[in-house]
Amino acid sequence: MPVSEDVLLGFETSDDAAVFRLRDDLAAVLTVDFFTPVVDDPYEFGCIAAANALSDVFAMGATPLVALNILAVSCSLGTEIVSEIIRGGSDKVREAGAFIVGGHSIDDDEPKYGMAVFGTVDPEKIIRNKGALPGDLIFYTKVIGTGIMSAARKIDFETDESMRPVIDFMKELNDKGAQAMIAAHAHAATDVTGFGLVGHLHEMLEASDVSAYIKWDDVPLFDGVFEHSSAFCRPGKTFDIIDWASNFVEQGNLDDEEYNNRMGVLCDPQTSGGLLVCVSPEDAEVFIRKFEELAGRKPALIGKVIAGKPGSISLV
Repeated sequence: MPVSEDVLLGFETSDDAAVFRLRDDLAAVLTVDFFTPVVDDPYEFGCIAAANALSDVFAMGATPLVALNILAVSCSLGTEIVSEIIRGGSDKVREAGAFIVGGHSIDDDEPKYGMAVFGTVDPEKIIRNKGALPGDLIFYTKVIGTGIMSAARKIDFETDESMRPVIDFMKELNDKGAQAMIAAHAHAATDVTGFGLVGHLHEMLEASDVSAYIKWDDVPLFDGVFEHSSAFCRPGKTFDIIDWASNFVEQGNLDDEEYNNRMGVLCDPQTSGGLLVCVSPEDAEVFIRKFEELAGRKPALIGKVIAGKPGSISLV
């Protein structure tokens, strides 16, 4: 099927959004994402789903402009719950400096919510998941473990109180990380969602023809995440991701148990995760300072890009 030369990025890549050139200095960035509730509160569900959908635009170094609601919900739930979901989404879109301009809803027994988002970027300034170079430092802007913590809450291993930091991070926009990576001239970036930290890092490394190592002790985790992983309190999808990721995440000197426990964390599917950013050592301080200035915390330096088998990851 022929593709226009103005399609700068499409479905053939693992990038976060499609990009279509409108003119030499302007391109459209388009993405869509929705999912079932990850929290009980309908307003917070709306916030999280919107932040997650907007994240794909921010990961490209683009600016979101408008969004369309995508809502599936049973009519039996009533208008109050629907209104709260949409209010949460609307508040997040407004926080991002964009506007909701419509959408579509259907009657469905299983609630789902998300958005199609349209943004813009200068074609010469697109930040892709391809472009990481040997020597680049790898930063992560949020905390890992949303899937494991949600699974633990379902069986009362966690409480509403202990889940509050997890929910707050899922609600947080990735706009601050995006501004910091633009300021630091990042070589590559992606957001971490359903394939876990190592899954999305692998895609970035493979696209860039490089390898990397991750410093396990520097990966930011929610309290209790490693213990839950070790007790096999994990989302069902995690086990499939581990089977896939074991082909490119080297076990090294780790025994089978420790390797599996760490992989349970690193393969944890994230909801509205942070940005994974590759920055040259010369620009790393700019990234750190800018992100800290905007977010009030430092990004986590979790590893380094190295020459090697494309897509492979070592744990140190």
